Amino acid sequence: MSIQELAVETLSHYVDGAWHAAAGTAHSPIVNPATGQVIAQAPIADPSTVDHAVNAAHAAFLEWREVPVVERVQPLYKFKHLLEQNIEELAATVTDENGKTLTDSRMEVRRAIQMVEVACGMPSLMLGDSLSGVARGIDSATLRFPIGVCAGITPFNFPAMVPMWMYPFAIACGNTFVLKPSDKTPLTPVLAARLLAEAGLPKGVFNLLLGGQSTVEDLIAHPLVRGVSFVGSTPVARRVYEMAALKGKRVQALGGAKNHLVVMPDADLDKSVEAIMGSAFGGAGERCLAGSVVVTVGEVHNPLVSLLKERIEAMKVGPGKVAGCDMGPVVTGDHQRRILGYIDRGVAEGATLVCDGRPAAKQEGFFVGPTLFDNVTPQMTIAREEIFGPVLSVIRAESLDQAIDLVNKSPFGNASAIFTSSGKAAREYSVRVDAGMVGVNIGVPAPMAFFPFAGWKDSFFGDLHAHGKDAVSFYTEQKVVMSRWF
Repeated sequence: MSIQELAVETLSHYVDGAWHAAAGTAHSPIVNPATGQVIAQAPIADPSTVDHAVNAAHAAFLEWREVPVVERVQPLYKFKHLLEQNIEELAATVTDENGKTLTDSRMEVRRAIQMVEVACGMPSLMLGDSLSGVARGIDSATLRFPIGVCAGITPFNFPAMVPMWMYPFAIACGNTFVLKPSDKTPLTPVLAARLLAEAGLPKGVFNLLLGGQSTVEDLIAHPLVRGVSFVGSTPVARRVYEMAALKGKRVQALGGAKNHLVVMPDADLDKSVEAIMGSAFGGAGERCLAGSVVVTVGEVHNPLVSLLKERIEAMKVGPGKVAGCDMGPVVTGDHQRRILGYIDRGVAEGATLVCDGRPAAKQEGFFVGPTLFDNVTPQMTIAREEIFGPVLSVIRAESLDQAIDLVNKSPFGNASAIFTSSGKAAREYSVRVDAGMVGVNIGVPAPMAFFPFAGWKDSFFGDLHAHGKDAVSFYTEQKVVMSRWF
């Protein structure tokens, strides 16, 4: 589909408390995936703009780190209030540029607000440890200090939430921040930046750069950037980790996934299918926690597939702002074609196509209908590779042991779930499965803001995960002080 060019707004970078037009002429279009129309243009930050932003952040850091933590969180309290007041505008913006339904978008914004709420507790979260009398007349204590300028590189699929996994925690810890959001969905971060400025955050503490791969590379390479947080695909996460670590920077790089949902014979079938549907097709499957493979154990297979087929055929696919739509489009035409290619590959490799999402691609916009494959084997491409779309594969297993072995052979280890009425099976699965986040009768085991987003294996590169206590450790350095007074 050809993109329709319209007279649209051109966005700006936010640096040192002011909005700056692009220095050059390079821009990238932001497209509404439900229509294929360009809704805005984003500048691409060149090396001089990146340098300006990082130096502004560094200058602000020298003052911000001296601000008491109880004062640093005050703008975040105001920011949280402004986010609450603007939920509908934020959600509508997410839907316009990402495509997900308004219901999904509102839930995303709510999760983003929860991140800010937790970051507001930094006076307690940054507390160190102390012990009097570690030796005769000697006391010891640990103190936490901010690390400096931090950079965040975020994906298209959660433009409101994922950036707030990062900068509220970093800022509350006393760091300054440069955010580079996805070039596909920068409108939501731009709106959030305006609200953050309205909340009274001092200039230079938060900065926003727009751009693509070259901007990311310039940002990671900058000598004043001390910490890098990234969320995206596994190949890029690995590259970001290597680039940042090679330069001695602290880095957390969250990658892709192939999340398995195991269904036991004693599972509550109706409730399990409801959870699986939300996991596989919520956000058009463009989630790093999306369930993309169902592993059926024993005789549950046929009734589960039958019920999934029934529910999928009842789904309504269309623009996210249309009332009653269950699923919106995928983010771009290129991604749509990529997903359709995976469906073709599944058919070619011998899987049974129970529900075909390809006809939805004939309508305006970048749509792919919910797709269900049965009789999938672990060796098939659709069972191994991250599709990042509304494609669900079903694999048979004879026992829980076989199911766990199948899941653990995946190179990814983001999330997994088991559906069962057996506490023994649930406990065994939770302990033995090689995934950082596990759901028991929960299809999307997304941790709340006060727990870490804890991917394993090729789903994460680094040592400290996003949000929760790990975020406090990531964005601070510990100093041990031992004292004796004569």
